[in-house]
Amino acid sequence: MELIWQGIKQAILLLVHGDPEVLRIMLLSLQVSGTATLLSLLIGIPLGTVLALSRFPGRSIAISLVNTGMGLPPVVVGLFVSIFLWRSGPLGFLELLYTPTAIVLAQLVIAGPVVTGLTVAAVQQLNPRLCLQLVGLGASRLQVVYLLLKEARLPLLAALMAGFGAVISEIGASMMVGGNIYRQTRVLTTATVLETSRGNFDMAIALSLLLLLLTFGVNVTLTWIQQRGRTP
Repeated sequence: MELIWQGIKQAILLLVHGDPEVLRIMLLSLQVSGTATLLSLLIGIPLGTVLALSRFPGRSIAISLVNTGMGLPPVVVGLFVSIFLWRSGPLGFLELLYTPTAIVLAQLVIAGPVVTGLTVAAVQQLNPRLCLQLVGLGASRLQVVYLLLKEARLPLLAALMAGFGAVISEIGASMMVGGNIYRQTRVLTTATVLETSRGNFDMAIALSLLLLLLTFGVNVTLTWIQQRGRTP
């Protein structure tokens, strides 16, 4: 319990005094995970909508693959992304390994299936008659898709929160593709592991609390937007 209290005091001091290194780590964590989440939305929502509304051979297998991807272990993702970005790998010429971009790519692989799978579920739970009514009223295909996504906006915000939560808290992939390099790729999760390995448990607890605070702040904002969008 004493270590926990010391960690809490350390976290408060870091916030009050505005420690530059900790602020840099927090900002990089938010930047990397936010970018990965945004990219997962840009890819996952259109893909999930297509899977939910289209009928084609192999659709069930495709949805099963997406659902399987929702449970991908981060270390496995980190391994395969590292192989692709390694100097002798297919994308080695880009020299992205051990950069923030590499962490974004790994986290995109983690968050993408989560957003896609939840988008499929969100669109499929809509009343099937709604699509028929929109078509009957003369709506174009793009208008139908837009209105369906608007109707499913609350579950889609939940998909956003789930995708962000999956990447902001992961450690395996970030450590493997980012390398936890000082002032370059060190994020809150990898910094916490480093301080723990050094025996600095008070600092590790402080960083963990800051990670929880950051995640809580983002989710409070998204939840407020979600609940504000509810129809009375």
